[in-house]
Amino acid sequence: MPLRWKIAALAAATACLVALAVGVLVHVWTAMDIRSRAEMDATNTVYSAMEVYRRTGTPAGGAELDPAELPTALQHPAGADRRVAYDGRVEGNLGPSVWGAQRVGGPGSPVLAVRINMSPQLHDLRRLDASMAVASLVSLAAALPLAVYGAALVARRLRRVAETAARISGGDLDARNGPALGRARGRDEVTDIAATVDLMADSLGRRLRIERQFTADVAHELRTPVGGLLAATDLLPPGETEDLLRARVRDLRGLVEDLLEISRLDAGAEAPVRARVPVAAVVAEAVARTGLDTEVTVTGSPAAEHVDHAEHAVAAEHVETDPRRLERIVGNLVTNAHRHGRTPVRVTVEGLTVVVRDHGPGFPADLLLDGPRRFRTGAAERGAGHGLGLTIALGQARVLGAELRLDNAADGGAIATLRLPPPPTDTRPPHDGAEADTRRPRP
Repeated sequence: MPLRWKIAALAAATACLVALAVGVLVHVWTAMDIRSRAEMDATNTVYSAMEVYRRTGTPAGGAELDPAELPTALQHPAGADRRVAYDGRVEGNLGPSVWGAQRVGGPGSPVLAVRINMSPQLHDLRRLDASMAVASLVSLAAALPLAVYGAALVARRLRRVAETAARISGGDLDARNGPALGRARGRDEVTDIAATVDLMADSLGRRLRIERQFTADVAHELRTPVGGLLAATDLLPPGETEDLLRARVRDLRGLVEDLLEISRLDAGAEAPVRARVPVAAVVAEAVARTGLDTEVTVTGSPAAEHVDHAEHAVAAEHVETDPRRLERIVGNLVTNAHRHGRTPVRVTVEGLTVVVRDHGPGFPADLLLDGPRRFRTGAAERGAGHGLGLTIALGQARVLGAELRLDNAADGGAIATLRLPPPPTDTRPPHDGAEADTRRPRP
């Protein structure tokens, strides 16, 4: 149920309670006033009737001597004092009533009684109750749209704050609510929430910028000495130690290059160099460059064929993209599948979709929930690594405008699905000799 309807329902319920409380108070106060006036009239009428009776010996003003309907409490009054009693009996248009009584003489003498009918006043009270009910319904009908409108204003502002927070959570660190949200409506709780979200975004942005700058600085500072180390290993005498040291230095150099690439992706300095290329051929070449035993399958067209990872796949689907970045994404996904999963690793190309699947333990739950994070592989059973391969693949997919989705198969294993954007509608397949070169150096 939307918030504005909850607020409107609460306002309507409050209005109903207020109207009910006021109606009950007015009803009770009016009923007490009617009875009090009736008792006063009964007392005054008995007094007047008694004066006339003492002078003339005849009851007057509607007074009666020992009437049969007289309430029991007044049939045997003590002394000569005037007394009143309420009679709730209703006979047609007569009743409820208030009786006033007084003995005309000493003890045992007749009782002079007067009956004051409250039926007209109580009828007016019922009309008053109906009028108040109608007035309350009319007021509620008028107030409810105002309550909905006011609640919608608050809900709209809260929705704007929620949208800003969602954009920040999605990676848009420049998203802000802005000061206009507070200036336009004064300072209230919604403005405080918006300002807090903006402060949180500022703090988060500063921390991420510091982290990214640190990553870029470390990578730049390490690039030269690592290059020197790699050159120095060439001077070592051949042997097991030289091979081990060279492999470790190459790993370190790859890490530095990955950090540099991530820093460029974080800074938004990467721009694709697009060319029209066959998807299957680029994917097959990217798999071949990894040097890992991977099965590549091309489907989705009449010319689809099952190819070995060392051969080029031929398919009718072409796409306008940056082949170097596409190779980088596929290569990282395949390497990640071999490093953290288990064989067999299969790559399936179907139209503009590339699926990389392994048969290992699958992606950890926190990676599927929050996405890949640098220097974090997520689970010990997925093996060692720096957690940069998926981060780079995701960043390069954003540069290409592609979608990279990570899932786990129902029967086990990790699945990475890359969906490339469709080509413009006015493009044509390349003619003979016009196909772009798919062989690009890896970053």
